[in-house]
Amino acid sequence: MDIRLNLWLWIMYCMYLAGESVRLVNGGSRCAGRVEVYCGGQWGTVFGSGSGDRSWDMLDAAVVCKELGCGAALSASGGAHFGKGSGPVVTYNVRCRGNESTLRDCQSKSWSHRSWSHAYDSGVICSGK
Repeated sequence: MDIRLNLWLWIMYCMYLAGESVRLVNGGSRCAGRVEVYCGGQWGTVFGSGSGDRSWDMLDAAVVCKELGCGAALSASGGAHFGKGSGPVVTYNVRCRGNESTLRDCQSKSWSHRSWSHAYDSGVICSGK
């Protein structure tokens, strides 16, 4: 099977068929922590920053907070502020405009499992309201 078709099928599985969801962990509440996305049967992280990539920012954080019903975004971090994840890196170079309903509606480079360093895992703190 063509590698591009395999990638497309994996992306569709992660984003639509698997019932993708987002959670925040290691932040002390459900509205703060490391951003994790459920994809392909396991939780993975979002690569937040690094050489050549657009950094995770407040627009990205705002969408996560909105998706979780956690109010406004208070901060966004891309340097594993809430600890390093242990699963795969699921997506990177996220580019939200801030008006999307879910993280999957934002542009990003890929939705697949990567075995990258977790040193740049994204984090969010929401107002909780």
